[in-house]
Amino acid sequence: MKTKHLSSLILLLLFSYSIHAQEFKLGKVSIAELEQKVHPKDSSAVAAILFKKGQTSFQFSEHEGFIVQCEVSMRIKIYKKEGYNWANQSVAYIAGGGNISEKVSISDAVTYNLAAGKIEKTKLKSEGEFIEKINKYWNRKKITLPSVQEGSVVEFKYTIRTNNIGMLREFDFQTNIPVNYAEYKTFVPEYYIYNTKLKGFITPKIVTEKASQSLSFTSKERSGGGWTPTSTTFSTDKVNYQETRNTYTVTDVPAMKEEAFVNNIDNYTTSIVQELSMIQYPNETSKPYSTNWNAVAKTIYEYEDFGPELNKTGYFEDDLKAVIAGLTSQDEIIATILSYVKSTVKWNEDFGYSCDNGVKKAYKDKIGNVGDINLMLTAMLRTAGLKANPVLVSTRSNGISIFPNRYAYNYVIAAVETPEGLILLDATSKYSNPNILPFRDLNWFGRLIRKDGSSEEVDLMPKIASADNVIMMYSIDGAGKITGKLRRQRTNHNAMSFRAEIENLKEEEYLEKLENENQKIEIADYSRSNEKDVKLPIMETCSFTGTDLCEVIGEKIYLNPLLFFTKEHSPFKQETREYPIDYGFPFVEKYSINIDIPQGYVVETLPKSAQLNMEDNMGGFKFIVNTAGNKIQLTISHQINTPIVSAEYYSMLKDYYQGMIAKETEKIILKKA
Repeated sequence: MKTKHLSSLILLLLFSYSIHAQEFKLGKVSIAELEQKVHPKDSSAVAAILFKKGQTSFQFSEHEGFIVQCEVSMRIKIYKKEGYNWANQSVAYIAGGGNISEKVSISDAVTYNLAAGKIEKTKLKSEGEFIEKINKYWNRKKITLPSVQEGSVVEFKYTIRTNNIGMLREFDFQTNIPVNYAEYKTFVPEYYIYNTKLKGFITPKIVTEKASQSLSFTSKERSGGGWTPTSTTFSTDKVNYQETRNTYTVTDVPAMKEEAFVNNIDNYTTSIVQELSMIQYPNETSKPYSTNWNAVAKTIYEYEDFGPELNKTGYFEDDLKAVIAGLTSQDEIIATILSYVKSTVKWNEDFGYSCDNGVKKAYKDKIGNVGDINLMLTAMLRTAGLKANPVLVSTRSNGISIFPNRYAYNYVIAAVETPEGLILLDATSKYSNPNILPFRDLNWFGRLIRKDGSSEEVDLMPKIASADNVIMMYSIDGAGKITGKLRRQRTNHNAMSFRAEIENLKEEEYLEKLENENQKIEIADYSRSNEKDVKLPIMETCSFTGTDLCEVIGEKIYLNPLLFFTKEHSPFKQETREYPIDYGFPFVEKYSINIDIPQGYVVETLPKSAQLNMEDNMGGFKFIVNTAGNKIQLTISHQINTPIVSAEYYSMLKDYYQGMIAKETEKIILKKA
């Protein structure tokens, strides 16, 4: 045993030594890297980043001034087929619009394989590189590396040149596969002062140095003229300045593991973000550059494809008058206008807070992006006499921005200000309702912008619980066959997600799926109501039979009273957790169950009633049991009141789920009388 442990220690030490001794340069792939079958510290890894090196520097030219150049080189080992997607790489960049310009180039893209003991090298071909348009502001340069197989090593380098000095490119030290070594360097002239923020739970090693640099300016001067011959003289001026050089390094970074109820895992990965806070040019007064969210919102409002679009109303005014004619209630007017926009203009699934083709064209063509639809909605609400304003949003997939900047947002919704609070609206989803937004919108906070340029933070997280109510009545015969009826009602976000789930499913396909997912039950007399009327809860009713829903052993029947609704496994498996638990919205699940036990049987064992309460009224679980004659009645509920739970409560939440699952999986035991 001691020998085994000693061997493992030696292997780890050798691995650690090889990282520090290795020369991290593209083109220096070794046979040892190609022969490696599994990652030394994570045998489940489908791939690993052997090294990632980034460098951001400032290049000066007399015509452009300082330009930021970001270079990133990377080498990746592919262990399993599931890791092939790491041979597909992309870099997003600003395509145009505004004063920012960016150029991206990808080079040194190569795949290495081991063939007959020799290293085989395959370079990226031209057909493996292409540009994808994300929207009118952003493009993405993509590559697909060739000849990838299990055991391959791929490497590449990309370079971004940009005049955007306000926000340096974010550098990620961590991702969903292990990173053996990551290094990031910045070379910043003394004229620029940046705020630096580190995200995540791993702190890189930081080394700071100062170095002398210089700039050369060439100027020309003409003399002479008239009777005197013209001559041009050139002179060169030199300016010395200090450059701050920071090096950030990490080794043996574990993969970020997806866990249950995580908003966007990129919010918690180890990375560095840098925002310009001040410019100090020689012989000039310092210029603060950092902005705040109010300034960002005001700037966005003044864009020609944002604020001015809200002022266009002539294209819909006559139609709107007919739509809201006779309505007097504020809630009716809001719901009617929302419904009208949803049914009139289809979302093309393009994000963006600004209009693509403009509200007028979107209304005419009956299709538009997020900005087209929700700015149109806002304008209609204003025209109807309501105090409506746009709310800038960063969707869940877009993450949460640390610094105020106009790229932090990628979405816009509408809000109506009332004495009772804000009513939030999104007309891109046909299943949305007032204050029932699509799940993608539920990302902590947005920012409301008013006509005068003022703004305020808006809590996007729902306050009203979404319900999932189940009533189930069933009987058991002596052979263990269960026959019953079920009624299920979903409200708010539960109803929205269910409507979206069944939108493109035929009823027979849905029922087949339902039967297969619920222990091969047979469903009959199925009906669904309020499917199209999104203002009402959606209802399902059916009859069901099942022969595998309980166990018959000898003269006893063992039964989970919740049948196919029983929760058997906790979603929280990690010992500790460093990021919040994000449910998205508060909810309550309720089950009302009536069981008829078979004739000739009596209850031998019955779970006891129980109640579990979370700290700080975050939620709770109730399990109430009653018996009367040959009937058993159960009322079970699980409620979450807080949509985002801090990681400091993880231990409590984990215990709560374990207790709930233990109670739900307790069996009723029936025996022959």
